[in-house]
Amino acid sequence: MKIIADLHLHSYLSRATSKKLVFENIYRWAQLKGVQIVATSDFTHPEWFSQIQDRLEPAENGLLRLKQNYCQTMDSVVPASCQGEVRFILSTEISSIYKQGGKVRKVHNLIFVPEIADAANIRKTLEKIGNLKADGRPILGLSSRNLLEIILSINPKAFLIPAHIWTPWFSVLGSKSGFDSIEECFEDLSSHVFALETGLSSDPKMNWQVSVLDRFSLVSNSDAHSPEKIGREATIFNIDFSYDSLVHALQTKDNLEGTIEFFPEEGKYHMDGHRKCQMMLVPRETRENHGLCPICHKPVTIGVMNRVESLADRQPDVLPQGAKPYHSLIPLIEILSEIYSCGENSKKIQKIYHDTLALLGPELKILMDVSLEDINRKHSPLLAEAISRMRHGRVHLDAGYDGEFGRARIGTS
Repeated sequence: MKIIADLHLHSYLSRATSKKLVFENIYRWAQLKGVQIVATSDFTHPEWFSQIQDRLEPAENGLLRLKQNYCQTMDSVVPASCQGEVRFILSTEISSIYKQGGKVRKVHNLIFVPEIADAANIRKTLEKIGNLKADGRPILGLSSRNLLEIILSINPKAFLIPAHIWTPWFSVLGSKSGFDSIEECFEDLSSHVFALETGLSSDPKMNWQVSVLDRFSLVSNSDAHSPEKIGREATIFNIDFSYDSLVHALQTKDNLEGTIEFFPEEGKYHMDGHRKCQMMLVPRETRENHGLCPICHKPVTIGVMNRVESLADRQPDVLPQGAKPYHSLIPLIEILSEIYSCGENSKKIQKIYHDTLALLGPELKILMDVSLEDINRKHSPLLAEAISRMRHGRVHLDAGYDGEFGRARIGTS
């Protein structure tokens, strides 16, 4: 069956996250968005791990569900059009900061396990290395390779996905502190890495330019810091509710149907630039300026597009064998805010958003699958036209840079 999975988000115990990121709200918003499998996130944090044990229970092979008494508090606020099954997969993100090859490396990795006992054993091992209480995403002086070795020694069915692989500051291929290849980072254990998270600032087409990435499954996730952001990027599978089925799809690309993406320009590190000077540069301009900001003459942050181009060995229009389709979407709340000329957080737009879900179903279904005729008839011609333009890529894009999110707009054309 079709399953949309968001395998990277956070709890309220991670730095710079919403206090609303509790299991009940994650369960609710997964349904509103149309996501069937979500990461538990942050199982390394002792308080969150305790909540995992208290609020979740075993479901199908290797997955968990919210206990019924906690579900009941949320089911009344999820419209019938959006109600569906939600499963959790045990996961956490580790920030590894260490020296390798004479350079300080800063890499974020996602780890996944099938059993609570595995998560407990990983916690026992990692708490000897660093402070797991300080942050839901702990910072450890542990190499990516050694982190992978630890989780495989605890359970060979555990797996690791490098997170947002192109982000300049904290990723395996990032311009500031990453490597030039997955093999350079994970060394003799590289064959155990079979999936990569492309991040908000890149899409599959950009990654297809780098042929050494062909063997990996490319996945997308929200990296949500608030429940409303769940599903802003996600991965589509044709599997049953099963840890093993999900892993098999990632290992083989069988039954991996594709991904749901931002327009990559929306990501906050898509282009080069210097936020303090409000200066955005395309890679050619960065080279012409010798990597310096034309205003203050300090180094700019090298963005994802530039970094991809530096490792690319294919033209952008080449489709590699086995490439999966993807959907570039604009969040529904942003579309409604634009067409009604009112702020996303206003009471008016919030009401229209939830009324729209009640009429048409979960957000991702509206953006990808509901027919334009139904949107026109049940909601409005204005929303139908906006979604038609988005589906055909007829959007106006202002690229993000140096930590500043970009913007995709429907506009007029």
